[in-house]
Amino acid sequence: MSFALPRRRKKKLNRSWYGTFMLFLILGLFGAFMALPLIYTINNAFKPLDEIFLFPPRFFVRNPTINNFIDLFNLMADSWVPFTRYVFNTFFITIVGTAGHIIFAAAAAYPLAKHKFPGSQILFNIVILSLMFSPHVTAIPNYITMASLGWVDTYWSIIVPSFAFSLGLYLMKQFMEQIPDTLLEAARIDGASEYRIFWTIVMPMVKPAWLTLMILLFQQLWGTDGGNFIYSEELKTMHYAMGQIIQGGIARAGAAAAVALLLMSVPITVFLFSQSSIIQTMSSSGMKD
Repeated sequence: MSFALPRRRKKKLNRSWYGTFMLFLILGLFGAFMALPLIYTINNAFKPLDEIFLFPPRFFVRNPTINNFIDLFNLMADSWVPFTRYVFNTFFITIVGTAGHIIFAAAAAYPLAKHKFPGSQILFNIVILSLMFSPHVTAIPNYITMASLGWVDTYWSIIVPSFAFSLGLYLMKQFMEQIPDTLLEAARIDGASEYRIFWTIVMPMVKPAWLTLMILLFQQLWGTDGGNFIYSEELKTMHYAMGQIIQGGIARAGAAAAVALLLMSVPITVFLFSQSSIIQTMSSSGMKD
């Protein structure tokens, strides 16, 4: 069973070549400016210690070296908890938390967007209101909840709260509202159940939205260090382990530069593969047909 949406005609912009050139020039300058921190981090990771402490600092490395990464790996080898354990903890929390949030957010957004029921608007207003609260405000209630469930010092104290990321529910709901109701009605007439409609029609059509959520949650969970929820060393994340390594003073400045590059490389790689979906989602999440 396949359903196709009618194609929309693309609007042609009436812009001169000079206007197009200036637009790309301005965007290119802004893009280069935003890329400066990334370029500096990459160069800093390959600088020897004498260039790292050079004043005024140099932006580009003159004598690249991999000694910073060698020192980092030597420090990780001396850890009494195997570093692979930190890696496993980080990937487990990140993958399970991200996948769980996408499923929960999509399942909650579908009835709010396509099944109007009493109180649906009130529930959505509560979701919007929750966007105003800082994570620091909800830290104590979250800890009390996790403690009452007996999940403190477990993976679930980090994973389960990530399921309730309200921004994800908001984006999914706004995106699902753009799906034509006639398309879903045609599927129901053909005998498709709500579960089949959700998984085979709705989810593929909102792929840009859940890819965006995947990136947002991945970045958030990738950078967690366990906070006040995880105390056991064998349950700590890679971000925590790296933070302990770089706290050895100026002697570990080179290892600290290598740590900064390694921690940001994975989220940036994930973003590069899905950046078009983020742009499409952010540009259409607040618009309705």
